[in-house]
Amino acid sequence: MCSEHVPVMPKEVIENLRIRPDGAYVDATIGAGGHAEAILERLGPEGILIGIDWDGDAVELASKRLARYRGQIIVCRGNFVDLAAILGGVGIERADGVLFDLGISSLQLSGAQRGFSFQLDGPLDMRMDSRLKQNAETVVNRTPPQELARLLRRYGEERRAKRIAGAIEFHRQRGPIRTTKQLADIVSGAVGASPRARIHPATRTFLALRIAVNDELANVDKGLRAAVKSLKGGGRICAISFHSLEDRAVKKVLADFARGCTCPPELPVCACGRKPLLRLVPKKPLVPSADEVARNPRSRSARMRVAERTEEVF
Repeated sequence: MCSEHVPVMPKEVIENLRIRPDGAYVDATIGAGGHAEAILERLGPEGILIGIDWDGDAVELASKRLARYRGQIIVCRGNFVDLAAILGGVGIERADGVLFDLGISSLQLSGAQRGFSFQLDGPLDMRMDSRLKQNAETVVNRTPPQELARLLRRYGEERRAKRIAGAIEFHRQRGPIRTTKQLADIVSGAVGASPRARIHPATRTFLALRIAVNDELANVDKGLRAAVKSLKGGGRICAISFHSLEDRAVKKVLADFARGCTCPPELPVCACGRKPLLRLVPKKPLVPSADEVARNPRSRSARMRVAERTEEVF
């Protein structure tokens, strides 16, 4: 599995994190360990990397893959919203850089039993952390149709949300919807398949359910805010997103911290005293090169935003 994993935008990640051999870095979504390995290759004996992941399978895989870096890496199973506590637990107050590679990993997509892919028939699960109580089957079978339609519109930006929710309600009255194939077929039957469509009819429905099950957008917001507060002065955040909702969430948090005075424009002098805690570098997101997209099609929708901490103390 490791050999199949290709990290997205690795060159850009390393360049923008500006790895110092003696620095302390965080891979907040370690996955199969591709980005982590690239960081570790540039650390010296005094450097350390903290790898975090919700997914127990990812933690096990990354730990095995990176075992040769014993003494330079600590891999933790946890949610990156708890970044400050995780760092404190291993004796690190501030980090020199934090990486977020958001969304779903190739590791999670490759197994039918995880229920993330409509291309593989498996249970409707979609939990990034198997310890979560609610899975996709629960959401699909127990959410009222009106609320389900709202969820599909909000998290999947699905224009046909009401029609899909109605079809789900019709089928679940005849028995629980338990598998990815069942759900994909229901959605396809409800909206039809256009020969001109660039994506499968169920793509947005599966995205919306995955975001809802894992509370992904709220976690992105909390995790990035925790990272800003855990950075040293001059430390950097690199956040890679794969769809517009993720990118908007990242953009909003970084912009909030990059904004200075919030006083009304009619005030002659600043009364709030607010100073920017981040500097955006660059202001627009980075995208993968054409060569990378050709080698790794998964990277085509990637956007990476980078920000640098402007102060040591806040």
